Amino acid sequence: MTKSHIGLIGLAVMGENLVLNIESKGLRVSVYNRTTEKVDAFTGGRAKGKNITGTHSLEELVNSLEKPRKVMLLVKAGQAVDDYIERIIPLLDEGDIIIDGGNSYYKDTIRRTSYIESKGLSYIGTGISGGEQGALHGPSVMPGGSPAAWPEVKDIFRSVAATAADGTPCAEWLGSNGAGHFVKMVHNGIEYGDMQILAEAYYLMKNLLFMKHEDMQKVFSQWNKGDLNSYLVEITADIMAKEDENGSPLLEKILDSAGQKGTGKWTGISALEHGAPLTLISESVFARCLSAQKELRIKASEKIKGTEARTPADPGRFLHDLENAVYASKIISYTQGFDLLREADKEYKWDLKYGDIAMLWRAGCIIRSIFLDNIKAAYDKNPELENLLLDNFFQEKVKKAEEGWRRVIALSVVNGIPVPAISSALSYFDGLRSNSLSANLIQAQRDYFGAHTYERVDKPRGEFFHTNWTGEGGDTASSTYEV
Repeated sequence: MTKSHIGLIGLAVMGENLVLNIESKGLRVSVYNRTTEKVDAFTGGRAKGKNITGTHSLEELVNSLEKPRKVMLLVKAGQAVDDYIERIIPLLDEGDIIIDGGNSYYKDTIRRTSYIESKGLSYIGTGISGGEQGALHGPSVMPGGSPAAWPEVKDIFRSVAATAADGTPCAEWLGSNGAGHFVKMVHNGIEYGDMQILAEAYYLMKNLLFMKHEDMQKVFSQWNKGDLNSYLVEITADIMAKEDENGSPLLEKILDSAGQKGTGKWTGISALEHGAPLTLISESVFARCLSAQKELRIKASEKIKGTEARTPADPGRFLHDLENAVYASKIISYTQGFDLLREADKEYKWDLKYGDIAMLWRAGCIIRSIFLDNIKAAYDKNPELENLLLDNFFQEKVKKAEEGWRRVIALSVVNGIPVPAISSALSYFDGLRSNSLSANLIQAQRDYFGAHTYERVDKPRGEFFHTNWTGEGGDTASSTYEV
């Protein structure tokens, strides 16, 4: 029997579509699913007549593969991945490769890479973005793990990946152990931010301008033709146009309680661990948490009365300002994401190429956006760029948007409309451009109650001082450390 090029475990939505994508590129694929009825249904349905071999056991799957064997997992992140790894390892030979294509936590991938390499095998933690359609037609592929495995899978990954406008496949090796899944996690964090920004824009159109859905659809469609051109703006316009069976806007029938699968939360936790100010992305996660408290919000809305929204005197100008606010906030979302990548790279020594990461996100993935080319250009010009807002292009864009951005937030506050992502983006911008912040008082407070010491503006950095603020304390100071 002719051996398959790759095997895949897990025939849920992403698994099925990725298998069909791989096969369409002239490759043979073997598939397995814990519920073997799914295997038969797939091979007798969507996969019928294609170079896709269904198997009913892991042994059969492994034996159907050419060497070095390449086994991809597309199963639920967490224990299921570890369970399959333990079952697969005894069936493989030295040099074979296990690929995790799910949304695994990057620290799990670091652990698994070390463990699997100790068995003489290779491991690749691969972030895949693009949803169902991306998996079928070409996703963004973000691999990292055992470097020796990349030459064995590179052609497969690049053949199934999305292709950018210049013909470049959106699949590139990112680094050792957890690099691929870390970059995918940050991608998803930026995705959380982008989605919340657009949700706030819609909410302002609805509750401050009292716009009809067909008019909102026209605005989002128009935005998608300019600087805001992106996948998420495009689908937002489509959503605005969708009607239910009664001809009413479907969006207004959808409960305002957002779900999440964990990658946004992991991004926020990682930001805290690395000391990266991911304010916008974290606010986007918390906004989903607040949305999930639907019953509490209903009670609060009945008991807590606030300002009634009043339409601005010049709705046309407000819409123009809102476009600027959304654009500037999106820039901040990406800025913070790349800041986290840089901080994590200092610890893990992945040697991330930030321009290449921007290239990976230009097609196929959820956060694909027109200004990813500008991010690539910024890092090409200065590979050591510390922050995107230090690049001339992004400085000029934010400067142009700033006045309208501020007016949108001011009007939102005056009218009692929450815009946590857009407003936290502006706070970050204002904090970043301030050479002096209020943290000197915080340091004084910390030293007052805990003898935590402080540095002085008139002394070299790295020298620490303690004051006996009350006259009752001693001269002993607490040790200094940063979390």
